[in-house]
Amino acid sequence: MTAVYTWDVFSTLDGYGSYTEDADWGGYWSKQGPELLAHRASLFDPEPRMVFGATTFRETAEIMTSGIDPLSLDEWNVRTMRAPATVISSTLTDTLGWPDATIVSGDAVDIVTRLKTESDVPLRSPASLSLNWALMAAGLVDRLQVTIFPVVSGRTGTSPILGGADDFDLELLESRTLDGGTLEVVYRPTLRS
Repeated sequence: MTAVYTWDVFSTLDGYGSYTEDADWGGYWSKQGPELLAHRASLFDPEPRMVFGATTFRETAEIMTSGIDPLSLDEWNVRTMRAPATVISSTLTDTLGWPDATIVSGDAVDIVTRLKTESDVPLRSPASLSLNWALMAAGLVDRLQVTIFPVVSGRTGTSPILGGADDFDLELLESRTLDGGTLEVVYRPTLRS
């Protein structure tokens, strides 16, 4: 059986995945609510194997291992940190304090192809934009899950989530509104030839 691979990405309505350091948005663009946080935690039942590119892994590990009180983290962030992780990187040699991380060097398409055939649990990749653009182009992303926060960050937005992707047709698999304004859509991407 092949494990399902989900690329999970946060975005503004205008397609940005993050914002400049001088922007005063706050985490989740200050739009998190109880439905969003509960739903995010539920995505870890069953616990997936996380798949990271080097940049997203560094950023996430820095936050998760910074010494902040674990009780102050959202439950889904705690579950992320507890999940086993595969980090695809040719530059990292250290797991940066991540409890159950493995660093693998090599071709991302080959690595994820192997993971999909060997894993007994779903695979979930947060952000890791360039990694997932390549995996989508190779037909390895089964589900593109985009959480769209109700903001436009045209002046302060950075990292267009699909800015480096090829052309894809998207089949809508699921959609939901959380906390009355945040939209989650899940698509099956198919490369346009």
